[in-house]
Amino acid sequence: MPAHIRKTVVASLCLALCADLAQAAVYTDAKHLPSASYDFVIVGAGTAGNVLASRLTEEGKYSVLVIEAGVTNEGVRNVEVPFLAPQNLPNSSVTWNYTTVPQTFLNDRYIGYTRGRLLGGSSSINFLGWTRGSNEEYDRWANLTGDEGWAWNNLAPYYFKTSHLAPSADHHDPEGQANLTNFGNGPLAVSLPGFPTELDPLVINTTHTNPEFPFALDVNAGDSIGIGYIQSTIGNGARCSSAIGYLSPALGRQNLDVLIHNTVTRLISTGPDQGKPTFKTVEFSTGPTATRHTVSAKREVILSAGSVGTPQILMLSGIGSKTSLSKVGIKSTVDLPDVGQNLHDHPILSNYWTVTSNETYDDIIRNATNFNRTLAQWQQTRTGLFTNSPLNTLGFLRIPGNDSIWKNFTDPSAGPESGHFEFLFGNGYNPAPVPATGNYLTIGTAIVSPHSVGQITLASNDPFAFPLIDPAFFSSPFDQLAMLYAIKAARRFAETAPWDGFVIERFGPVGTAETDEEIMAAARGAARSIYHPTSTARMSPLNATWGVTDPQLRVKHVSGLRIVDASTFPSIPAVHPQAAVYTLAERAADLIKAAWA
Repeated sequence: MPAHIRKTVVASLCLALCADLAQAAVYTDAKHLPSASYDFVIVGAGTAGNVLASRLTEEGKYSVLVIEAGVTNEGVRNVEVPFLAPQNLPNSSVTWNYTTVPQTFLNDRYIGYTRGRLLGGSSSINFLGWTRGSNEEYDRWANLTGDEGWAWNNLAPYYFKTSHLAPSADHHDPEGQANLTNFGNGPLAVSLPGFPTELDPLVINTTHTNPEFPFALDVNAGDSIGIGYIQSTIGNGARCSSAIGYLSPALGRQNLDVLIHNTVTRLISTGPDQGKPTFKTVEFSTGPTATRHTVSAKREVILSAGSVGTPQILMLSGIGSKTSLSKVGIKSTVDLPDVGQNLHDHPILSNYWTVTSNETYDDIIRNATNFNRTLAQWQQTRTGLFTNSPLNTLGFLRIPGNDSIWKNFTDPSAGPESGHFEFLFGNGYNPAPVPATGNYLTIGTAIVSPHSVGQITLASNDPFAFPLIDPAFFSSPFDQLAMLYAIKAARRFAETAPWDGFVIERFGPVGTAETDEEIMAAARGAARSIYHPTSTARMSPLNATWGVTDPQLRVKHVSGLRIVDASTFPSIPAVHPQAAVYTLAERAADLIKAAWA
């Protein structure tokens, strides 16, 4: 069979896998679980947890239970339809509807901090962007942890094991929109936009007319700098989450059980092992007043509850700062002060322009007839606008080395091939609510190499009470100045020749601000989270006094407990983090298998 045909057949089989969920029992009642003991108990069926569930059960050696607080991902329209991802925000039945504490440098506003609460976790509700980051990001991880296993050259096989290039919904030739040799053969479908918009050529033409904004054929080729077409976790016109790509094909295995609708309330220490407290018993419940159940792990408990959930569970279990835990009435078992600290996230805001076009998606969003017609097209043929993520193009850019900002700050990025800020291009007004009239261009500006550092702490010892989340947005003056630079760069972008006759004028409080002081005042009222929290249980060298996990992702000073999710990132990558989470989880699966070989 010719190679190009063989690739098409493989891609088609993978797409079919991503389109049809395997039918298998997923438990909702702990009393129906066939066992009270498993080799591994995974807490969280999210981006990383489902990778582990798949990889640890594929050889049949180990029994695995996955516990998920949320619901099934099946049949949830705003999860399945790529373009409708923003409709899961800020609050929905499939999300943890967190808010931050008042953000001092954002006019004391409470910021929505949504996370996925269903099979697939945040991979089921994110905006689907697939950006792995530069090679430098992972080499920095290796330097910070003292483990060359996290360097890009050693992680690359795991990245290529996660995903494959799937045909776009419109089956157009992807040549010139991505480096076609830079894709692997893993279970996740990753594709280019399946519905072109009038914005696409304007964005790309600008990169060819202004050297400040270089074109990037593929931001996943090792150097992430430049502007180009987005790659998204979409197959056959629908979202391909970890629940679709990893968990679903594994559900028929006899050695895998999944329990949903149950929240893990704490981990219970079961006595010392080689002088360390052992945490191999997991307590969980369906609600605050419901019966608490337990299950045990013969080998390990693996926390994959995310950068908010994982530190919360650790602290509820007595693992964290002894001083902080005592304030909420929790007895310290392991004094590990770094738990919940070092929170990093990417602040973002929207820059708007009114435009002459009447082909933006504004009239689809605010007009029920147009919306329903576009949705029906997606439902019937998996074609049209709704097969796209909310954007077709993006880019990562740097502040020049001769800018005055560097007189007072060190560069927080991983290196010259990693961005300081990001552009996200929307062919309409984003986020909702859309103004009643007019057509709009949106350029989102996000700070992807932030200086600001926040934390997560407990509000109480009630496991059903949300923790206190403080990303401390704009607490570093660097982030404020970087956002100012990004806003002004977005204005320069929209003022280049390709936009003549399309852009009318800037719109909204940020758009109408003129002086630097006015722009920053407007930014403090408009900035929000892009929902990329990381590093709240970060990796560090084995004998380092800081950090929560060692380079093998084992919780320090503890036996039987490992963490596999974005909370372990030693630094935040200057991209959308889901590809890095999948890559980390693939390596973690091999680390776990090697530990118990």
